[in-house]
Amino acid sequence: MAVPIFRASVPKSHPLIHSLFSTSFTDETLKKRRMLVSCAPSATKPVREELSFCVGTHLIPHPSKVEKGGEDAFFVSTYNGGVIAVADGVSGWAEQKVDPSLFPKELMAYASSFVEDVEQVNDNPQVLIGKAHAATSSIGSATVIVAMLERNGILKIANVGDCGLRVIREVVSSVELVEGDTIVMGSDGLFDNVFDHEIVSNLTGYKDVAEAAKALANLASNHSLDAKFDSPYIIEARARGFEAPFWKKILGMKLTGGKPDDITVVVGQVVSL
Repeated sequence: MAVPIFRASVPKSHPLIHSLFSTSFTDETLKKRRMLVSCAPSATKPVREELSFCVGTHLIPHPSKVEKGGEDAFFVSTYNGGVIAVADGVSGWAEQKVDPSLFPKELMAYASSFVEDVEQVNDNPQVLIGKAHAATSSIGSATVIVAMLERNGILKIANVGDCGLRVIREVVSSVELVEGDTIVMGSDGLFDNVFDHEIVSNLTGYKDVAEAAKALANLASNHSLDAKFDSPYIIEARARGFEAPFWKKILGMKLTGGKPDDITVVVGQVVSL
């Protein structure tokens, strides 16, 4: 990977510059000094194109929560270079007779309305989450991730809980994005059921971000309902000491399967303006 070269000018207050204007030198000395000055870094920085997101989304509710649309919520904004966010409601609130979907939906609605508040949010995803949370009145809780793309390619991310984000590139060296990079964001329904290498391999077949998001969501859904699939969730469960039911152990079977859940997928491709 090429290393960027940054050049900076030497101000006239610099000792080298000052000596050239205030002292007499022989021709040879002056020539050498001029060579030194001409080799000093220049202030010109490489001009890079402004970047933004081209976004596709897809949400598949948990099979038992289809009627209310699941307990995930998200929003996409074209503000600045683009803002994407996903919130996953905590299902445990249902035991208290509270609809777990209301909190994440209201949280994302407020986040969407506050995202362009320059004075208070100031392009800070952490502040945006806090401001949206303070305004949300619904009972409940959620995990949430917000990613803000600046037009210079810097991606700012704030994450609370187990929602996730992947930057897909041939070589990932930092979170400074370049044209052609792909961002995959999702609730744990995606990352509990789909491995990173599957995400990468599935993206290669789609140029349209909406179709890519739908394909990843469908893949996660299929895995989540497959009792024989060795999912990321179940591998982690086994690593933590969880075992198959007794009758399966007698038959020599191990703990396997996907994790049925709401599945939200956001795919964003970085494009030049």
